[in-house]
Amino acid sequence: MSSNEKNAQKEIPDGIMMKLFEAFPYPLQIFSRDGTAIMINDAALEMIGIKSRESHIGKYNVFEDPIVRKMGVTEQVREVLSGKIVYLTDFTTSYDDLIRYYYVRERDLKLINSDITCFPLLDENGHVEYFAAIFIFKNVYADKEEIGRAKEYIKTHWKEPFKADKIAKAAHLSKSHFNKLFKIHTGITPHEYYINYKISKLKEKLLDTNLSISQAFAACNMNYNGHSARLFREKVGLTPSEFRKKYRNK
Repeated sequence: MSSNEKNAQKEIPDGIMMKLFEAFPYPLQIFSRDGTAIMINDAALEMIGIKSRESHIGKYNVFEDPIVRKMGVTEQVREVLSGKIVYLTDFTTSYDDLIRYYYVRERDLKLINSDITCFPLLDENGHVEYFAAIFIFKNVYADKEEIGRAKEYIKTHWKEPFKADKIAKAAHLSKSHFNKLFKIHTGITPHEYYINYKISKLKEKLLDTNLSISQAFAACNMNYNGHSARLFREKVGLTPSEFRKKYRNK
C-alpha cells in the first residue's frame, strides 16, 4: 500500500455520517483539502466505471484532473475550500477521455453528462476539513444519434442562415449542451461544420461551367464579395477562380 493510500485511509472521517455517504443512492466522492479522493461510494464506482477503489482512493486528485482542467473549472472547484457550495452544470466528458486518463472499464459509451455539486465538510470548529462531490448524471450516451440528427438538419437546411437553436432543437438537446456534445464528437463547432458543408456545395457549383462565379455563390445563397471569397480561400487554399480553373476540366 502506498503512503498516499495510507494517509488517505487515516484521513477518512469516521462515524454515522461516513456510513450515510457510503449508502447514498447518488454517485458521491469525498476529498481531502489537497483534492485527493479519500472515499467513493458504490454508485460512483458503477456510473463512472472505475474498476476498483484501490485504483482510485489516494491516487486520484481532482485538482490535477486533466478533464477538470480542460473544462476550465479547476479554480471554481477550489472555491469549496473557502466554505462555498460549488455547482457545475452540464459537465460533459467523453468516455474515451476517462479511459485515457483513468483506470476505468471498457464500455460501449461515448459521453457522460452530469451536474456536480461540491460542498464543504466542516470540523467541530467550523473549518473546512474535507469536501464532497455529488454527481447527478443526466445523460449517458452510447451512440451519436443526436449528432446524426444535427448533421442531417444542417445538410437539409444548408442554404438557410445558421441558427444554432434550431439545430439543437432538431437534435432534441439544449443549445449549450448541444454545442459541447457536437464538438466532442466531431472536433469542430456546429457553425464550423455548417460552413464546411456550405463550402463543399459551393465547390460543386463552381465546377458547373454554365454558371458564373457570382451565380455559383448565389446558388448557395451566398453573396460573392470580399468576405465570402476570403472565406473560400481560407477553407480551400485557392480563390474561387483558381479552384474553377484547376478542377473543372478534371
